[in-house]
Amino acid sequence: MTFTTRFAPSPTGPLHLGHAYSALLASDLAKAHGGQFLLRIEDIDQSRSRSQWEAQIYRDLEWLGLQWPKPVMRQSDRLPGYQTALDALWDRGLLYACTCKRRDIIAASTAPQEGAEPVFGPDGPIYPGTCRDAQHPRDAGALRLDMRKALSSLSDSALSFVEEGAGPKGETGEILVRPNHLIDLVGDVVLARRDMGTSYHLSVVLDDAAQAVTHVVRGRDLFEATAIHALLQALLGLPTPRYHHHRLIRDDAGKRLAKRDDARALSLYRENGVTPMEIRNMLDL
Repeated sequence: MTFTTRFAPSPTGPLHLGHAYSALLASDLAKAHGGQFLLRIEDIDQSRSRSQWEAQIYRDLEWLGLQWPKPVMRQSDRLPGYQTALDALWDRGLLYACTCKRRDIIAASTAPQEGAEPVFGPDGPIYPGTCRDAQHPRDAGALRLDMRKALSSLSDSALSFVEEGAGPKGETGEILVRPNHLIDLVGDVVLARRDMGTSYHLSVVLDDAAQAVTHVVRGRDLFEATAIHALLQALLGLPTPRYHHHRLIRDDAGKRLAKRDDARALSLYRENGVTPMEIRNMLDL
């Protein structure tokens, strides 16, 4: 199997130094192993995705010297495939419709101890299960994965993934995904939002499989989400790639870069005469 990495940005703002680090690292690893580097456009959030940002992604990456097969995969073209996977999970009784708003979830999760802080997992506030047994029709709201039923359907099969980089606490090697962790600290994650027809967790798992990605290179902030992805891969009969979570690029105050941090936008570096090699030096690549 060909060693395959990918870079999968969302066209919702300018790429910054953190994006450059992830894309360059993924490309470098693919080259070092005689493999291929892919680009994927994650544009499921049509309310925020813009064609001009997508065009700038291509310009920025080409300026960095990156190359990839064309045409690129775009998530907005893959909605039927996401629906097929949702149909399969729904038919197995592993999904339920949820009509709760974010404020409802926070209120319910703190209700037993008024004033207590809600517990957050990789998917936001951990869902208290309000709609789990409500039997809402499928189109009533977001679709959530019933975590306990999902785990039970795997017949106690051990879940794990291989980390070739490092997690936030230095986790590396084979990482076991413990059922109690998924139940208590992740909860019933959303697999399809009403306005998107899918979610990041579902689409990224299906897209990586469709592109035969063998090594997922991404920021350490997504390490905790990998347990969700390993579970979905097992439920959908998909291969689990190896993961390489890398350090995050931060500003001078130690804050992780975001798209709103325009001062670190790659386009500004380019306009100011910075070279791609100088970008690599900034990033210690």
